[in-house]
Amino acid sequence: MDISMWQNLLDVFGKINVAYDKAIELGERKHKALVTIDMDDLAKILDEEQLLTAKIQKLEKQRGDLLINLSKSEPTIKLDSKMEDLFNLAPMRAVEERLKNLHKNLTKKVEQTIMLRDNNQILAQSALNAVKYHLNKIGGATVEPTYGSGGNDIVTHKKKFDFKA
Repeated sequence: MDISMWQNLLDVFGKINVAYDKAIELGERKHKALVTIDMDDLAKILDEEQLLTAKIQKLEKQRGDLLINLSKSEPTIKLDSKMEDLFNLAPMRAVEERLKNLHKNLTKKVEQTIMLRDNNQILAQSALNAVKYHLNKIGGATVEPTYGSGGNDIVTHKKKFDFKA
């Protein structure tokens, strides 16, 4: 089995871990921007997130390609093999341990990123609801306590003035 493929896999896993560190940092910055309603910073963060997402997708494709190449050289590796199965096939104990550590860290980072994403999504939706409420209040609209036939809110508008041109 080719040790360079294993080294490449370790390198890609390391780069993915670094990318998720950046994703966590961006998620925390986004949380702060949402709480403080800093729209300029939020716009910058969204641009950075878009670039980072593209980078992560590229790295994940590299990881997938490396795993496919490993499966071609090692018949016991299948497309549905778990990472734990792969650990046992590492050519050296040091490679196995490093791979286990990188995988464990990556799993934690992905979970943290998902948690931040979910929290930020709730904050963003709440902010949109608050904006919607205040716009309706300014415009004299009220939302009925029941839903319409399509599941949407029933909104009525009061005329605040009579305009004749």
